[in-house]
Amino acid sequence: MGDRTSDDLATLREMRSRAVLGGGHKRIEQQHARGKLTARERLALLLDEGSFQEFGALATHHVVEFGLDRQRFPGDGIVTGFGKISGRRVAVFAQDFTVLGGSFSEVQAQKICRIQDLALESGIPLIGLNDSGGARIQEGVRSLAAYGEVFVRNVMASGVIPQISLILGPCAGGAVYSPALTDFVIMAGDSFMFLTGPDVIKSVTGEDVTALALGGADVHTARSGVAHLAAPTEVAGLALAKLLLSYLPQNNNEDPPQITPEDPVNRMDEELNTLIPLDENQPYDIRDVLAMVFDRDSFLEIQPNFAANAVVGFIRLDGYSVGVVANQPAFMSGALNIDASDKIARFIRTCDAYNIPIVTFVDCPGFLPGTDQEHGGVIRHGAKIIYAYCESTVPKISIVTRKAMGGAYVAMSSKQMRTDLAFAWPTAQIAVMGAEPAVRVLYREDVRNAADPAARERELIADYREKFFNPYRAADVGQIDEVIEPRETRPRLARALEVLRTKVQQNPPKKHGLSPT
Repeated sequence: MGDRTSDDLATLREMRSRAVLGGGHKRIEQQHARGKLTARERLALLLDEGSFQEFGALATHHVVEFGLDRQRFPGDGIVTGFGKISGRRVAVFAQDFTVLGGSFSEVQAQKICRIQDLALESGIPLIGLNDSGGARIQEGVRSLAAYGEVFVRNVMASGVIPQISLILGPCAGGAVYSPALTDFVIMAGDSFMFLTGPDVIKSVTGEDVTALALGGADVHTARSGVAHLAAPTEVAGLALAKLLLSYLPQNNNEDPPQITPEDPVNRMDEELNTLIPLDENQPYDIRDVLAMVFDRDSFLEIQPNFAANAVVGFIRLDGYSVGVVANQPAFMSGALNIDASDKIARFIRTCDAYNIPIVTFVDCPGFLPGTDQEHGGVIRHGAKIIYAYCESTVPKISIVTRKAMGGAYVAMSSKQMRTDLAFAWPTAQIAVMGAEPAVRVLYREDVRNAADPAARERELIADYREKFFNPYRAADVGQIDEVIEPRETRPRLARALEVLRTKVQQNPPKKHGLSPT
C-alpha cells in the first residue's frame, strides 16, 4: 500500500511539474527573449503571495489531427484559478503563449467557462490575462464554437461582477470580443488587438500595415476607444489592474471598499476661488479642480487619451470611491461630440452597475456643431448620456463651474436627469445659448433699426449677460439647489454624499430598456 501511494504521489508531482513548465524550457526562454513574462509569472505579480489556487492544471486536448497528438501539454495553454489581491478574492485566467502560442481551444474554453461560472456564483471579480495567437486552427469549428460559450458568460456576468481584461500580447480575430464585452480593457507593452490581420488587409485592400499600427495600444486608447487604459510594460499593466480593482466592489450587491483617508474632509483650497479665468473663452484644466476638491493623488482617469473634451474616472472623497464625469474646457472648449458622449454614457452606467456615486462637473458650451457630427449621429450618441443619467439610481451630484448651455445643460446631470443635488459656482452661466447668438435672435429688428447697430448690439449683449449669465436665475426656480464658493466644494460634496449613501431608488420593473446605440 505504501509503495503504491508513493508511486501515485510521484506521478501526480511529475504531472504538476510539467504543468508549471507550460511549453517547456525552450519556449519559456523564447518568451523571455521577447521581453514577455510567462502566464505563471504574471499571476505571481498580480496576486498576493501564496494565495493562488489553481484548477484544471492537468486538462489537455484530445485532438489527434495535424500532429496535435504529439503536442499535448498539461493545462492546454491556459492557467485558471482563484487568488487574492490586497486580501480580496478574485478569479483569474492567464493564457500561456508557450503552449501552442496560447491558441484558443475547446479545452481552453472549458477552463475559462468554468472559472467564469465559479466567479459569478461566488460574486467575485474576474481578471483575464490575454496572450494568444487566436483560435486553434487544427480544431476547426470546435474552437470557434468555444468562443461563443465564453461570450455568453461575459454577458451574463456584465454588471454583476467586475470583469477586467489585460491584453499582454496578440489578441486577434474572434478573441477580441471577449475583452470587448468586459468592463475594462488594459493594454500593456507591445500588445495589439484586431479583427482582421495585416496579411488579410493587404490581400484585400493592398494596404501595408503592421500589427501595432493596426491595433496597438496607441490606436485603441486614442482613436477606437476599445481600450480604457494602457501601460508601457506588463509589470505596469498588472499594477494598473490592481489599482483599478481597488475602486470597485466585489459585486453589484456590495459597496466599493473605503480606505483610511489621510486628507482632512473639511479642507478648503482658496485657489479654487480664483481658478476660473475672467475671460469666459479662456481655457483651464478641469483636472486642476479635481485635484483640489478630492482626496489628494487619488484620481484614476479612465480613457484619458480618448475624447479628451470629456474627463471621466474614479477618485476618492474621504476615502470613499466616487465616479467623476467632467467637461474639459482645455480641449474643444469642453463641447460634447460623438466620442465624448459614448465615453461619458458608458462610464455612468459602469458606476451605476457597481454602486459608485457620480459627481459631474459642468462647463460645456453645447454639442459640437457640424455636418460630420450630425451625419455621424450626434443626436443618437448624445441621447446615450441622457439615458445613462436618467437610468442610474446611485447618488448623483452636479456642479456647474462655468458654461451650461442649451441641451448640454440638460444632458449633463441637470435636476431633470434625477440628479439628487445641483450646485453652482458664482461663475456659472446657465442659458439656452450664448449671449451673442441669443441677442441676434431676440433683438434682430431692434439692432437693425438702431442708429448705431454695432453699439446697440454690444449694449444688448451686455444686458443679456448681466441678466442671464449667472446661476441665480436657475437657483430662483429651484434648478440649482445652492450657489457655493468654489473653495467650499470639497466639504459640501462630502456632507452631501454622506447623506446620500443610504439612498434607495428603483426603476420600473422591465426586462431591459432600449438604450440608444
